[in-house]
Amino acid sequence: MRSWISQFWRENRTLFIFVLLMVCFRSALADWNTVPTGSMNPTIIAGDRVWVNKLAYDIRIPFTGVSLKRLSNPVRGDIVTFDSKAADLTLIKRVIGLPGDTVEMNRNRLTVNGRPAGYRVIGKKGNKLLVEENLDGRTHMIIISQQPTFFSSFAPVTVPADKYLVLGDNRDNSADSRVHGFIPRDEIRGRSRQVILSLDYDHFYFPRTTRFFKQLI
Repeated sequence: MRSWISQFWRENRTLFIFVLLMVCFRSALADWNTVPTGSMNPTIIAGDRVWVNKLAYDIRIPFTGVSLKRLSNPVRGDIVTFDSKAADLTLIKRVIGLPGDTVEMNRNRLTVNGRPAGYRVIGKKGNKLLVEENLDGRTHMIIISQQPTFFSSFAPVTVPADKYLVLGDNRDNSADSRVHGFIPRDEIRGRSRQVILSLDYDHFYFPRTTRFFKQLI
């Protein structure tokens, strides 16, 4: 029995070592996440597989959420993935409020620390508006409803220490900090800046070639 196990190990150890290294790589260095919903439209669409840089903010022990060293902190406008205990899911959203910030939203227009964000309507689709949002000089696209919704406004809130306020780019159709509350820093797992590939769920999962390696802003 032992001789069989030894032979099996000798013949397959390269494969096992490769698999172990890949699992460690995905756990601690980088990974890709599937996005099943449209809460980050138009930046990220359902079916996208996004690249996650897990070394953007922390060095962590593989297979755990334990941070050995903080390398940096998220900044406003970053797209982050986090393991939400409140939602019991891994989510991807955009950072809007940093620790200590005061944030409010009125009819889908943000004000951060008393400074209103910039907005420019790009186009319309049904009852939705495609809008360019400018936060601290960083621009990205969002989708908002032309008519106010339950999600389109909230009173001023101050982000607690070591927590973040995050929103989806599909502002009226996203379960984010308006639903799950502020995001603890230790739940954040990485930063996303690129789509690896995208599968079209409505057309037999065919790849969307125009989204291969698309940069996210």
